[in-house]
Amino acid sequence: DKAIADIKAGKVEYRTDKVGNVHVPIGKVSFENDKLVKNFYTMMEVLIKARPPAAKGQYLRSVTVSSTMGPGVKISSQQAASLDKK
Repeated sequence: DKAIADIKAGKVEYRTDKVGNVHVPIGKVSFENDKLVKNFYTMMEVLIKARPPAAKGQYLRSVTVSSTMGPGVKISSQQAASLDKK
């Protein structure tokens, strides 16, 4: 199956809800911290590149990272804005 091959190759799909939240897995609890951080930055780069050309104003308003059922950890808006400008 192509879907299984894509997943094994590392393809990850993200989804948005009706209020603009983006849901995307960046790893598992068993991953090393460095791998999670790398996955986070890669995901942010992909989201920023996916910005529609017609989008006006601030693209990233806030970023929160959480486990599936855990509390969210807010990433500062300054850090999110610096990622948006890269």
